[in-house]
Amino acid sequence: MALAAGSRLDSYEILSPLGAGGMGEVYRARDTALKRDVAIKVLPEYWSRDPERLRRFQLEAQAVARLNHPNIISIFQVAQHDHSPYIVTELLHGETLRGRLHHGPMGLREILDIGASIAEALAAAHTGGVIHRDLKPENIFLTRDTRVKVLDFGLAKLEAGQAGTPEGDAVTVDLTVPGYLLGTVGYMSPEQVRGEVVDARTDIFALGVILYEMMTGRHPFHRETSAETMTAILNEDPPPISQLSSTTQPALQRVINRCLMKNPERRFQHASDLAFVFEAISEPAISSPAASTEPVGKRFLRLGIVSTGAALLGMLAIALMAYWMRGEAMPTVSSYVQLTNDARAKQLIATDGSRIYLVSGNDLSHTLRQISVSGGESKLIPTPSPNMVPSDLSADGAELLMVEASGDPPSGPLWAVSVLGGAPRRLGDTQGNAATWTRDGKVLAYSNGGDLFLANADGSESRKLVSVKGAVALQNLAWSPDQSHLRFDVWDSPDHPSVLWEASLDGKESGPLLPNWNKGGQRDSHGLWTTDGKYFVFAASGQIWALPQKGNFFRRQAKPVQLTFSPMSLGWPLPSKDGKKLFVVGRTFRGELVKYDSRSGQFLPFLGGISAEYVDFSRNREWVAYVSYPEGTLWRSRADGGDRLQLTYPGGYAVNPRWSPDGRTIVFFEHFPDQSSRILAVSRDGGNAQRLVQNDSHQQWDPNWSPDGRKIVFGGDSLNAASAIYILDLATRQVSTVPGSQGLYSPRWSPDGQYLAAISANDTILLLFSFRSQNWTKLATGAVGWPNFSKDGQYIYALAGRGTSAVLKIRLTDGRTERVADLKNFVSTGHFSDSSLELTPDDSPLLFRDAGSSDIYVFDWQAP
Repeated sequence: MALAAGSRLDSYEILSPLGAGGMGEVYRARDTALKRDVAIKVLPEYWSRDPERLRRFQLEAQAVARLNHPNIISIFQVAQHDHSPYIVTELLHGETLRGRLHHGPMGLREILDIGASIAEALAAAHTGGVIHRDLKPENIFLTRDTRVKVLDFGLAKLEAGQAGTPEGDAVTVDLTVPGYLLGTVGYMSPEQVRGEVVDARTDIFALGVILYEMMTGRHPFHRETSAETMTAILNEDPPPISQLSSTTQPALQRVINRCLMKNPERRFQHASDLAFVFEAISEPAISSPAASTEPVGKRFLRLGIVSTGAALLGMLAIALMAYWMRGEAMPTVSSYVQLTNDARAKQLIATDGSRIYLVSGNDLSHTLRQISVSGGESKLIPTPSPNMVPSDLSADGAELLMVEASGDPPSGPLWAVSVLGGAPRRLGDTQGNAATWTRDGKVLAYSNGGDLFLANADGSESRKLVSVKGAVALQNLAWSPDQSHLRFDVWDSPDHPSVLWEASLDGKESGPLLPNWNKGGQRDSHGLWTTDGKYFVFAASGQIWALPQKGNFFRRQAKPVQLTFSPMSLGWPLPSKDGKKLFVVGRTFRGELVKYDSRSGQFLPFLGGISAEYVDFSRNREWVAYVSYPEGTLWRSRADGGDRLQLTYPGGYAVNPRWSPDGRTIVFFEHFPDQSSRILAVSRDGGNAQRLVQNDSHQQWDPNWSPDGRKIVFGGDSLNAASAIYILDLATRQVSTVPGSQGLYSPRWSPDGQYLAAISANDTILLLFSFRSQNWTKLATGAVGWPNFSKDGQYIYALAGRGTSAVLKIRLTDGRTERVADLKNFVSTGHFSDSSLELTPDDSPLLFRDAGSSDIYVFDWQAP
């Protein structure tokens, strides 16, 4: 709705346009009832028909109306005219901070005054449960009488529990969801750039950017494109203020640097604290010769004689403030360099100072390799057995501690293998999943299942230290610097999602390392101590974190600090021997669906090589279902790729979709980060997925239809020995247990309905259940997975890994096994880190090949 001068808007007479403001046009108007000039912001007419934009407009009105503060613009009325909403505010005379910045850097006293005013405005807003989220110079107004006003709360977030109206009713809360960006790119905090849920500290970061501009005349992160600017916000430090400003003030520089910390835990936690800091540094700032020639400010500048006692108290307050501002000294990383470019999956094991030892590949195919700490091509290290996986390096760098792994989870005998070659040494009778030596080389710690053991370095005199109830395996063992504790990962199980644990050497203390700390429900793992023993670095939520060895006087319990803010997923942190570097693996996630062509012996792109796994075809071959990677959403389309429809949305990860015999329904299970799962069914035409098994006591994995479509067979987690095979009767919704199926998983129903195939959770044995005899028989042994019946029901195709690495074809009548495709050099990927195996309608193997990247990067490490 465009308004002309002289027109009326209810009781307001439009005087002149003032230009665009946020999400609407702003006009100067006369309040004919109260005889005062006001500003009116009106939404465009087409915007008012958009419920989302209208809701944001209403949010701004609610947010500002509830805040009564001299540094926040006053709101007088919210109304509608001809179906167009508008908001009436006080009329301001002056210029925006952006206009002021066009004249260059500002004087110190002016910066302190304006900064304190903005901080106090934010403190009032945050106390009222309002987060601005779009703070920038355009939204800060400097009036002619030297007042500061914060404007435009159009992207405000009202925090739940605090955003009540004066009558106590809750008002509209956050308009956005995680993963959806709102705000102005250059002023977004790192967490805002990543689309995460933000809190009041995001406004403090934006204020830091503004203060930097006021002091230097330059934006700290501005680049040529928005994408480059966001990357700089996530990964780069701004140029030091001292290099850009001729008149610097060290205390103010420290304030700005603290506001711009990438980790919100290391910023000022409350805007009111920031306002106090501005007050505290105002007095010494204006008494200095450099400050006396700067523009005169308006606030907190108390001239006159100060008593000796007050002066001493002021000095003490400033000293305490400086100590408090410094906070807990924490390490930082910077200036990363990429060391490899082969993109192959990697896990870092150890470094001797000149070389890095790593595992390259995955469960289907892996090799032991080494690379110089300065980068270059990695070199293969031959191992006595293809199943050997390194777990640690001796302190002198002469021997690798290795597990000859088999089964799921992988475990086996422990060996010491010279890095220069030669016969391996068997370490006593030890058997385990992972192991590590102490720094003095005298003690061996190793895990087997959920048990942690200690032994002499050669494996003799073994004894159990602790047991983690319900754990499947303990991995990535690490000794504390004083060798009094062990830290390790507890592998996934229904009762224990993979997290870091700690156990004392005497076995009296054992439990989660960070019991009350959780980053988005995602695991924390792969931890190692730095060489000086001051920090424990580990991976969580795809980033690298550091945990101080101890807290400080005020904070007894040390808290993790986030070191990296990378758009890549980072893991496997490895501190350098000299304590100056930190090596990590950076990964991007993408796969390529491929079909094995028996004529050429090659894997060729299928369905255009889409990044999708868990593929299944309808019985009439007209439809295909698949799961997008890494999003985990279920889709269906025609067999030629047309008529695509998304059937699920982000939440859990859809796994193992299976078409009903009539081609109308798809059954699948949804997998969640806490390792819980549930079986669902969804119509081919879309709609809400329906849960089929309500009893959470049943593990709900791998659903498969009976040939007549009346029943569904399902099992449990491959890592859980308590898994069993169940059958759901869809008519009665009754669940029964298949006899003798304890410890089995991955059930598949034969096309003729006479058999079930399943795998042993302990020994990875492929078994066949006959409904006629009600007995299980062994069909194949070894590391096999992902069984699939051929269309004629005469064979089972399965994956073999850990040394054999192939697609196998197993005949039901006698168990005769044929190698269909060699996977020795096939690099797979997927939700469970390895490839699934499916079959096309003509029984050609479908696999999911890694098309992402996984390379080693090195950061400079700085510690206080």
